[in-house]
Amino acid sequence: MRLAVSDEQQALLDWGAAVRRDLPWRHTRDPWAILVSEVMLQQTQVPRVLPKWLEFLRRWPAPEDCAAASLGELLEVWSGLGYPRRLRSLQATARRVVVDHGGQIPSDLDSLLALPGIGPYTARAVQAFAFEMDVGVVDTNIARVLARRRGMRLTARAAQADADGFAPVGRSWAHNQSLMDLGALLCRPAPDCEACPLVHSCSWARTGWPSPDPAVGSAGVSTSQSRFEGSDRQARGRLLRAAASGAIDDAAVIEITQWRDEPERARRVVDGLVAEGFLVEVPDGFVLGD
Repeated sequence: MRLAVSDEQQALLDWGAAVRRDLPWRHTRDPWAILVSEVMLQQTQVPRVLPKWLEFLRRWPAPEDCAAASLGELLEVWSGLGYPRRLRSLQATARRVVVDHGGQIPSDLDSLLALPGIGPYTARAVQAFAFEMDVGVVDTNIARVLARRRGMRLTARAAQADADGFAPVGRSWAHNQSLMDLGALLCRPAPDCEACPLVHSCSWARTGWPSPDPAVGSAGVSTSQSRFEGSDRQARGRLLRAAASGAIDDAAVIEITQWRDEPERARRVVDGLVAEGFLVEVPDGFVLGD
């Protein structure tokens, strides 16, 4: 028997069922596969994640497989996704899951939050999308919807409470997916309110979209990313790709980063990679970490 939902919840569910993006991680309830997708999707667009997610799970279908892989193997597949710290944390989580949880991703919130690099959003996303638990998830798209629906900026605590209260019992998987799609497709920074299933219950829309937009500055709503070209992130990626092919010497660092006029900056980036364990300093150069 289907549990009762409000008219507002039903409108969102109906809209979501009609437009839901066909993404492969929506066809599984495997907690490891869901976790990998959530980590990959952090600050990375879906088209770039799709082939990487499929290849990653083909090679490392379970936590124990990822735990045993070399950093070079993992980086080979991860290349192009950026933010390799996420990969490091994902492998650390896999190793912790093998040791502490018998290779099974836990379902309770405290155990998920105790895993390396797992924050409130990712933990609840695993609960909602893998275990179909009745919790609300708050990513940047959903946070934007929630703030506008309430017509006010929300703290992280308020946004989470609002998300939990809005999620219908027994339908949270579809509800959260629908909210996520709503934020990605319609309730964007420049919203398309005419097609929105929540327009009649959205406080911001009902009051004539007054300025400022309540989503701006609300907890969880992302701001524009800094430029990638010429950034430390770009240089880090170049160094890791080079190290994956073999040792790099001190002189090559300048050429790889393309910062011939900024040797101190190049050294700072290398030192950061060494501190994080991505690179290991050896006589006259650097090699990829274990």
